[in-house]
Amino acid sequence: MIPLGLYIHWPFCLSKCPYCDFNSHVREKTDQLRWKKALLKELETSAESKPNSKLVSIFFGGGTPSLMTPDTVGALIEKAKQLFSYDKTLEITLEANPTSIDAEKFEAFQKAGVNRLSIGIQALDDQTLTFLGRRHSAREALKALEIATTYFPRFSFDLIYARPNQTADSWRAELTEALSYAKGHLSLYQLTIEPQTPFAVRFARGEKMTLEEDPSAALYELTENMMREAGLPSYEVSNYAQKGQECRHNLLYWNVEDYIGIGPGAHGRVTLEGHKYATARYKAPETWLEAVEKKGHGLQTKLSLSLEERLDEVTLMGLRLTQGLSLDRLYAETGMTVYQAYPGLEILQKEGLITLTPTHLIPSFQGRLRLNSLISFLLKKSEEPGLRA
Repeated sequence: MIPLGLYIHWPFCLSKCPYCDFNSHVREKTDQLRWKKALLKELETSAESKPNSKLVSIFFGGGTPSLMTPDTVGALIEKAKQLFSYDKTLEITLEANPTSIDAEKFEAFQKAGVNRLSIGIQALDDQTLTFLGRRHSAREALKALEIATTYFPRFSFDLIYARPNQTADSWRAELTEALSYAKGHLSLYQLTIEPQTPFAVRFARGEKMTLEEDPSAALYELTENMMREAGLPSYEVSNYAQKGQECRHNLLYWNVEDYIGIGPGAHGRVTLEGHKYATARYKAPETWLEAVEKKGHGLQTKLSLSLEERLDEVTLMGLRLTQGLSLDRLYAETGMTVYQAYPGLEILQKEGLITLTPTHLIPSFQGRLRLNSLISFLLKKSEEPGLRA
């Protein structure tokens, strides 16, 4: 049976972080029962297109899914198990914030069927948390990690680095503290300025919002070394794990396998009769909710991906993985060999930015520092190899 992921989007947050460009919204009040019914309905209708699949992952993302009631989470898990084949290895992840009110619900989420948490810590000092617009304190963050340890054998948490004026010594100390709480997986993201966010407005005004290019590259190298020495090597550009603790749901994305996305703004990829389709739900929460109640789903678009689009996706996703892009996957998605797909490949090989093995196309460390430029060149979207990070 074909492996399948299920992504469930909860679009609400208590506040909007200034660096975030996700589909998240602040509302004074949410009708939990109404949303529960709508999500269950869309889950039921979306399952009709993938009857011969085996569910390997459920991921509650957002927004802040820990604002959902455990009853809603449990009902969605139970419905998914009724609709799809699965086995005891099914990974069920819920994103959570470490505020006290969320952490108190961890046990209830575990009883509802969640077996993995992804906690948005982002930083371990109060000054940085304030800069990032987070509502929790460093003390709450550490308390949440202690509670997660009690109820979840598998959990991950996020940190953001390459912040303005951050030094190698301060990041080394923070990452060392984080590793003392880690249980097999960490997500470590460099701070980037996303368009149409408050950080982007401040950056346009001339404020220093991130670290410069060379210090950022140095922190990335420091991160890679520290995580490898700690037994959690990178398996993707920003994700680190002990062997066997990788996030199965995100691996579906990076290996361009099928997943269904439900909820406001959720995207999906489904293969039907040899064609891969990109699906997208209505983004605005109220628009999505009204559509589901009227039609049974909030599907806005379902587009068959062209060969060029499939090449773009398999390249963008596969080269993020430390093991590189699978040549078998490339051929399965596009029908092309590696040299047919990437006429300029030899230039990057000569520059030491990428290595070709019998099974994979693997960026070097220097290539990973310049990954966006490297991918643009491979996909012939730039005229030069692109040596800037």
